[in-house]
Amino acid sequence: MGFLDRLRGRFGKTPDRDAALPLYRAVVARARQPHWYLEGAVPDTLDGRFDMVAAIAAFVLLRLEDDPAAAQMSAHLTERFIDDMDAQVRQIGFGDMVVGKQVGRMMGMLGGRLGAYREGVAEGTLDEALARNLWRGEPPAAAAVAHVRDRLLAFHAALKAVPLDALDRGELP
Repeated sequence: MGFLDRLRGRFGKTPDRDAALPLYRAVVARARQPHWYLEGAVPDTLDGRFDMVAAIAAFVLLRLEDDPAAAQMSAHLTERFIDDMDAQVRQIGFGDMVVGKQVGRMMGMLGGRLGAYREGVAEGTLDEALARNLWRGEPPAAAAVAHVRDRLLAFHAALKAVPLDALDRGELP
């Protein structure tokens, strides 16, 4: 039983294991595309892969924020992210005593990225947020930054046209 299951158990809620699974799988698949790590120079490390999943998830969550009917989908996607991070931390070898703290830290990182990307998109200055969150303050060559920025902004724009039912099926642009 994972951290989230124990938390839900305290409040009498039963997790819906299938909620947002297709969408979350699509987020992870998008984040694992090789171009992010090759042309975009995102580090192909455990941290780099987390950062890319968090970036794609954040942009999907930004899309869901635009639609009041998407609140439940947004919550399910976030819960799916927590479940995955719980499993990943356990697979790395963290014990029960620290899993909750690590997952909580990761949730804070996702929230921080969501805010940074929201602000960056609104201001048209995504490069600083990307440098801080994908390359941990050490951005690569300008071409790599431009690759990631341009792809994420195109993804953000394309997401706006995707209906909620298509997102629920895991159909990302």
